[in-house]
Amino acid sequence: MRLFSLFKSATVIALVSAVLADSDVINLTSENFDSIVNPDPLILVEFFAPWCGHCKALAPHYEEAAAALKENGIKLAKVDCVDQADLCQANGIQGYPTMRVYRHGDYSDYTGPRKTDGIISYMIKQSLPAVTEVTPENYKDFIKADKIVALVFLPSTTDAPGPEFTATANKHRDDYLFGSTTDKSLAEEAGVEPPAIVLYRAFDEPQTEYPYPAGSAKVKDIENWIKELAIPIIDEVSTENYQMYAQSGKSLAYLFVDPSDSELEAQIAMVRPVAQKYKNGVNFVWIDAVKFGDHAKALNLVEPKWPAFVVQDIHKQLKYPYDQDKQLSEQGLDSMLAQYVEGKLEPQLKSQPIPASQDEGVFNLVGKQFDEVVFDDDKDVFVEFYASWCGHCKRLKPTWDSLGDRYADVKDRLVIAKMEAQENDLPPSVPFRVNGFPTLKFKKAGSRDFIDYNGDRSLESLIAFVEENARNPLDSKVAIENATQAEAHEHHDEL
Repeated sequence: MRLFSLFKSATVIALVSAVLADSDVINLTSENFDSIVNPDPLILVEFFAPWCGHCKALAPHYEEAAAALKENGIKLAKVDCVDQADLCQANGIQGYPTMRVYRHGDYSDYTGPRKTDGIISYMIKQSLPAVTEVTPENYKDFIKADKIVALVFLPSTTDAPGPEFTATANKHRDDYLFGSTTDKSLAEEAGVEPPAIVLYRAFDEPQTEYPYPAGSAKVKDIENWIKELAIPIIDEVSTENYQMYAQSGKSLAYLFVDPSDSELEAQIAMVRPVAQKYKNGVNFVWIDAVKFGDHAKALNLVEPKWPAFVVQDIHKQLKYPYDQDKQLSEQGLDSMLAQYVEGKLEPQLKSQPIPASQDEGVFNLVGKQFDEVVFDDDKDVFVEFYASWCGHCKRLKPTWDSLGDRYADVKDRLVIAKMEAQENDLPPSVPFRVNGFPTLKFKKAGSRDFIDYNGDRSLESLIAFVEENARNPLDSKVAIENATQAEAHEHHDEL
């Protein structure tokens, strides 16, 4: 038995050693860092810690990318910051994994994906000039080298829009692949008349020509056109590509699906015609409902029933879920989107139940009462937007309760309130969204404007802020004016 255990251990050690020996990722230390990194025209370096979960998740992808990129002469390396603590400290490494692209010793931060294909694509872009010269020999490979490839066909290298195209490529070399050609036979093969710009994609329409006179195209025109076409009609959304959608400026329509459902492809196909029809104003994605069930709840899809559909106005953080009691259909989705783009669809606002009583000094505000309470013209209102899990909010609670108690006898003119911002949606009437916790906002009586509180969170500072900004008198013995009287009085003072 002991002999078997020893044999088993030896086998494991041998296998691990073989894997390490076969690795295409270079191990860097204080002794070899400068000699390997400084002379290299392009090398990707990962600074990691063996205990780091994100580093462990990255490791197999990093290994696979290193093996694939070896054929392109691109090196990947890593530094163990536990073993090489001094080297990492000297390089200013503060978190793991930190990834840097080095060129002859100078580095820029790696901003690409952390999956195999994404690493490969990113580093290939880094290895190429901003604009690659395309010839009959490399044309077919080049237009399929990435998901998004832009190719300009020019009569000569100096003709427009060559300079503008190059400036666009320099600005977006990390995002897309750019090429240029003056070969007439390639223009004929592509079916275009130079000057022309063509976008090749690995999805949707594989070849699209710039629809306006290419010779007068400017950087802004080219990049906006590419950005519009870079987003598929419908695609899976994940942590890898979410920012692309968030930064697009468009609303986002989600189809939540169970990836193991045999009807998955049919469900996506049902949405595609609707996505095609409304793509100018809304981006469409499908998402793993099993993995991202909490996100579905956050978008007000109450029941874990899939497929489900919801449109989110990302800018205003408003949600428009498709009725989960109704079966999804192309006709139903089309009708919903038509109402949405015309501004006729009402958002569904999440709200906790209205409290049966309000006995505390701090008013417990919920979404259903927001307009009624906060936009009461006769009252000053100071609201804390919090999240139940937030540590800063928990530390503020006794101070906020004390603030409410201090003004308990003037509730008829000043409301100190709190709202659980993840359980209650803000109505469309509110001109801001809550992006962090706690967020403190003050609204004067008779006003619809909000003042941010950015001071320290001591009781004294909060009291001083209230005393400075309240329009109503905070002495219960002093009568208050109604909103109209206060406005007239304030206008008279200004005169």
